[in-house]
Amino acid sequence: MNFGFTEEQEMLRDQVVRFIDDECSIDVIRTFDPDTNQALWKKIVELGWVGLTVPERFGGSGLKWVDLTVVLEETGRGLCPLPLTSNALACASILRSGSIAQQQEWLPKIANGSVVFGFGLYDEPNWIDKGAITLEASDHITGTKAFVSDALLATHVMIGVQTKNGPALSIVDGKAINSTALDVMDRTKPAAQVQFDQVPAATDRLIPLTDADLDYVNSCGAVAVTAEMVGAAEAVLALTSNYAKERIQFGHPIGKYQGVKHRLADMFVDIESFKSLLYYAAWCVDDATGELSQAASRAKAHASDAFAQIGIDGVGLHGAIGYTAEYDVQLYLKRAKWARTMFGDSDFHYDRVATLGGL
Repeated sequence: MNFGFTEEQEMLRDQVVRFIDDECSIDVIRTFDPDTNQALWKKIVELGWVGLTVPERFGGSGLKWVDLTVVLEETGRGLCPLPLTSNALACASILRSGSIAQQQEWLPKIANGSVVFGFGLYDEPNWIDKGAITLEASDHITGTKAFVSDALLATHVMIGVQTKNGPALSIVDGKAINSTALDVMDRTKPAAQVQFDQVPAATDRLIPLTDADLDYVNSCGAVAVTAEMVGAAEAVLALTSNYAKERIQFGHPIGKYQGVKHRLADMFVDIESFKSLLYYAAWCVDDATGELSQAASRAKAHASDAFAQIGIDGVGLHGAIGYTAEYDVQLYLKRAKWARTMFGDSDFHYDRVATLGGL
């Protein structure tokens, strides 16, 4: 069996790499603003990335999460600030749990880029459980969602709410809410605190979530974040390896010394390990849903700790200048800090693996 990517998937990867190089380089990332984001978003809509996992009958490409993983790896490598993950999670939620009418209304809009979603599931970002969804929705929604990814870039937000029938996702028009930007470490991953004041909770915009649905959405989130971590970690390795070849100390490139070589080798081994775990988890999203929870947790648990250490080592091997704003490697350390807890940290996912494994 061939476990490699297909020719079409490699072509997709090449397309994303060219876009990052030409349109969304690190220089652009350092100075991006809302206008820049809107211009970039229009371009990726034209390239078809936003509708990648939307079925063809709704105007999308009808591809799978393995294909989406290819895109997220490369956008993660380039620290692309666009809300691809939030949109992908909204799409996955509607496809799995939405009614036929909701699918017919929202999926074509996702595919053509006319709707951009922010996404906020839990009210306690470090508590991954249905009990962490505390914002209530009856006829109206009043209260605060403390952490909504990409809310300031979105036309709509999809948020977790508690209804009389249990947890649900509510689709809310961005014009009906008040979003306040949060002061986040990683500026390429903007988030907002969203205030709801008697916002109508229309039943046709509520997507009920069973326990299995909630687990699925969280697993998809873990897979998407891990895909971005793979690309970002590989970028740290490349930056640090190149620096080790160029930095001269005691008359030799620092890459000659074992202390540097061993740390670079550890980075490579860790990346290859959680990359393999990621690819299996991404395959499970569409082709082995019953194995998704455990597969996603294995990948996210390993990646959360490994990428955090890779970010630290990358900065450390650059010496003191690695901490300065002039060098790009510090941007990836910030991404590692963001990714570590998103959709569950390593403690949560290792516990989940153990529980699912009967331990």
